[in-house]
Amino acid sequence: MTTATHEPGAESRLGPACCPTGLSAPLTRQGAEELAGLLKAVADPARLQILSLLRSSQGCSACVCDLTEPLGLSQATVSHHLRILTEAGLVEREKRGYWTWYSIIPSRLAELGGALS
Repeated sequence: MTTATHEPGAESRLGPACCPTGLSAPLTRQGAEELAGLLKAVADPARLQILSLLRSSQGCSACVCDLTEPLGLSQATVSHHLRILTEAGLVEREKRGYWTWYSIIPSRLAELGGALS
């Protein structure tokens, strides 16, 4: 399965691009596989918690060190989950000096919701 990363101005391969009418019309096999990949990215309790922590943090962004304690997970495990969310295009990363900050891409969450409506 191909996953996509979010690039400003680039057309997304997941969400409405795979199923612009949501689930109100039959999906193609490719569209179903792409939507399943997006759903798989959020179908983990730790990743849902990460999304909610990012969404509720100031500026909707945080570094891994801000997420380990609330999640009760190691830095390596949090980084793994953030990589999956980034590859799904739900989160983007930005290097700020030594630290990497992660932020939610609100439009991607809206696309996910739109695909299910």
